[in-house]
Amino acid sequence: MACRKGGTVSVPGVYGGFDDKIPLGSFMNKALTLKTGQTHVQRYMKPLLERIEKEEIDPSFVITHRMSLDDAPRGYDIFLKKEEGCVKVVLTP
Repeated sequence: MACRKGGTVSVPGVYGGFDDKIPLGSFMNKALTLKTGQTHVQRYMKPLLERIEKEEIDPSFVITHRMSLDDAPRGYDIFLKKEEGCVKVVLTP
């Protein structure tokens, strides 16, 4: 609904399952284009890590939880259920 008329909505990432909350009326009335696809991790991982190391990018704003590797099952569970405001879990071995 925030996209301009004739604009493009992009959904990169991984498959998220079924979604019944898409406002198709707004989508159609604005003549929007939808583009989707898997994120090309192998293509972007190295240059992104280099920019993080140079402190050009700070991805820490998405980290909401830090846990030990032993707590990974709990971390996955709260991420899956969208509990505790979980966005990104960082696991430390």
